[in-house]
Amino acid sequence: MATINPKFGKDLKKYGADSFNACYNCGNCTAVCSLSTEDTSFPRELVRLSVLGLEDELKTSTKPWECYYCGECSTHCPQEAHPGELMMSLRRWLTAKYDWTGLSGLFYKYLPATVAAMLLVLAGVIFFAGSVNWELERMLHFGHLFEMVAIATVFVVIFIPNLLRMWYFTVIKSGVKVPFKKYFTTLGELFVHMFTQKRAKDCDDNHFRWLEHLILVFAYLALLFTTVFLNWFGTENLFVIILGYLESAFIFIITVDFVKDRMQKKKALAQKSQPSDWFFVIWLLLMGLTAFLVRLFIDVNILESNKWMYLFHLTVLAQWALIIVPFGKWTHFLYRSFAMYFVALKNPTTAKKG
Repeated sequence: MATINPKFGKDLKKYGADSFNACYNCGNCTAVCSLSTEDTSFPRELVRLSVLGLEDELKTSTKPWECYYCGECSTHCPQEAHPGELMMSLRRWLTAKYDWTGLSGLFYKYLPATVAAMLLVLAGVIFFAGSVNWELERMLHFGHLFEMVAIATVFVVIFIPNLLRMWYFTVIKSGVKVPFKKYFTTLGELFVHMFTQKRAKDCDDNHFRWLEHLILVFAYLALLFTTVFLNWFGTENLFVIILGYLESAFIFIITVDFVKDRMQKKKALAQKSQPSDWFFVIWLLLMGLTAFLVRLFIDVNILESNKWMYLFHLTVLAQWALIIVPFGKWTHFLYRSFAMYFVALKNPTTAKKG
């Protein structure tokens, strides 16, 4: 028997959804949504579940992740219920439900908590710099070590448990029995969606944004590889140096366009930005810009006299790695990819209902 939570709507408003109760079930959103099928009332089904406060049904659903927010549903909603923003809010809410630490929900709902965490990381970076007597070579060495340790720690301590919780909610609790072999035969879906986000191309008039996201994903992952595994700041290999410049430049250029869209608010996606949206695009922009400038300062031999630039970059990097990546909007990239993988796992042609 379904359990209704009458306070769910009030809680969901803290994640950004403030007008979905205006929906009177006209079906316009489903009619214009390119993801809607004969079997799926998309996104109207999720609007109704949210209005009724059916949390268990929402937790077992992957559908909020299948939406790439083209904005058509919100544009054609006669009640201005903003179903697209509801989908975005449900993704934030689900992120909080998957997170075993509870920090994602805290940061999404309370801006002061995020600001306090950012300031705490800043204080940690300043303390670190003082502990090595502000010596640039040691800061570069330990900064590079921090990147490697942070990636491994976040993956093992945060992402693996959270993905297991997501799998439990969406696959196990949904009552679908998946053949063990299928977990391996379907892995291709995970990597295809992770690297291409191809589902976004199903959205009408969304191809340019899909291309931007595609370039951004590859540039971001490539820069991560270049800085961590090829030691971009410490190498003298000309190819690696030029590669890093190009990667950071692509990240900066594309995120400038994202920031511009959010400032202009012309697109439905950018009309109701939450703090987590701003933190994501601004810190990603700063990641690309500061990484570019640090390497440039090294190449023109002025970083020693401008250590503040590396400390600025290290602060942005640490805040990104410790707050935004594990607990902020970056997680959508990971959860969305796994959601599409779980959808493939539950495909009724090979999965059996329990």
